[in-house]
Amino acid sequence: MTQQTPRGFRDILPQEALARERITETVRSCFSSHGYLPVETPILEDRGVIETAGRIQDSPFQLFDKDDRLLMLRPDLTLPIARMVASRLNTNQLPARLRYVAPVVREQGALRGQPRQFTQLGVELVGADGAAAEAEVVSLLADALARLGVPDWYVVCGSVAPLTALLDSCALGETFSRQVLRLVHNSDLVGLDDLLAATDGLSNNQKRALREIVRLNGDERIVDELEELLESAGVNGHEAITDGLRNLLKSCAPLVRQGRLRFDFSIINSFDYYTGLVFKAYAEGIAASLASGGHYDAVLENLGLPGVSACGFAMSLERLQEVLGEQGDSGVVTPGVRMADRSLRIAIPKGSLFPDTLRVLEAAGLPVEGLRDLGRKLIVHEDGVDYVIVRAQDAPAFVAFGGADCGICGRDSIIEADVDLLQLVDLRYGWCRFVVAEPANAAGMAERAYSWRGTMRVASKYPRITQAYYDRIGQQVDIVQLHGNIELGPIVGMTDRIVDITATGTTLAENDLVIVDDVLECTARFFAGPAAYRCDARIRDLAKKLSEVVEARA
Repeated sequence: MTQQTPRGFRDILPQEALARERITETVRSCFSSHGYLPVETPILEDRGVIETAGRIQDSPFQLFDKDDRLLMLRPDLTLPIARMVASRLNTNQLPARLRYVAPVVREQGALRGQPRQFTQLGVELVGADGAAAEAEVVSLLADALARLGVPDWYVVCGSVAPLTALLDSCALGETFSRQVLRLVHNSDLVGLDDLLAATDGLSNNQKRALREIVRLNGDERIVDELEELLESAGVNGHEAITDGLRNLLKSCAPLVRQGRLRFDFSIINSFDYYTGLVFKAYAEGIAASLASGGHYDAVLENLGLPGVSACGFAMSLERLQEVLGEQGDSGVVTPGVRMADRSLRIAIPKGSLFPDTLRVLEAAGLPVEGLRDLGRKLIVHEDGVDYVIVRAQDAPAFVAFGGADCGICGRDSIIEADVDLLQLVDLRYGWCRFVVAEPANAAGMAERAYSWRGTMRVASKYPRITQAYYDRIGQQVDIVQLHGNIELGPIVGMTDRIVDITATGTTLAENDLVIVDDVLECTARFFAGPAAYRCDARIRDLAKKLSEVVEARA
């Protein structure tokens, strides 16, 4: 039997280990020179305690110990250090400047080729003045990137404050606010547009602000645009938000002059975690952020320290290795070429979506001659654009893991892929709907089976869409995933019903199936990888042009 490591875990051999040591020592020296002291926390934490601090993401590994306590392997360092500060330090020991280098473990779905263990290098500044703390940690991150010699790096800042203040001023209730925050957290800007279009009780300026704030991207001039949006929407106290961002610009003036500090207000997720500034560090040539952090006072408040400011960031050692030209396995593509020096890569779906995709790209001004006669080509090279030809279901993975910068596919493919993407434009073609269906001669049988079995048995190609639907209606479901002839599931008695995609309902009717309920509607969407979107103006320009094309056709 071959001696293998578990999926997502690997051995690190001497050559790579030496490179990791060099990088770590440079970062450690940088943090130390700014007065940050080392701390260590256990690799296992009490899950209940950590959940008190903040929402846990990425399905951490967990186990019961002999005391029947539910423990978890730490998925990051911020929550454990916040727990340590709250339980071990007195307020007279604040502010505390703490640094760490430690492995963390996060679950990743099988068959994605993604690592489940990686190493974070980071700092936490607890108990300092909030605005000063933000400027200090952003400057410290910049110093670390500069000392490492990371090529073409910059820090992109957002903030949760403008959106939360705007939602408070809209006064449409907690349900509406939760819907908006969920969509923004999931980077579904198309869903946000749909929600706003269907919502009454908002002024045009409020809708415009909600729609445009999350699309603001650029240099320090963006703060003026943000101020205009907040003021026009009638947000009281908006000056405090924009003044805080301008103070950050003043404190980080050298970064601003060098073009190293930018704004992008699509970086405003994790609303139950961050309370102010949120930022990420990027470098040309890698399809993910090198570091991320922000202002997270709510975590300390949840742990019994109200009014204590906290700000910090974590850097990915594996991504630093790759961007510095060393061996590494971060799970994302690192071509090592500045985006401006290479063609824009767009994932194009073959199949039913292809003809309309070609038309909309041509209408947006992109060269498409090479797409007219594909043959068996996998990549079509045009002037300034590389079209990566993929199945629609695969387009999200290609973009999320750096094989392409942006792409087009149906909303259903994005939902099923469950990867980190920014959904930018509803292209309004490829319409279809998902439905629940059962045999026409079986009316009532599924309900009777559910009443004694306690679960609905459903066949589908689309397990995430199916699960989300049954979660929404509050029924337990057992999903039988099939890859073709879904209609056979209830016909031969394997399942009670199906959840499937339909455009006309013809296939259902020909097999004596009737629609019981609608699940969702889907059209094609233009989307991008977050790093590519924030690093490459060509993607933002293309999104704007595609939106104009769609509106003109409508």
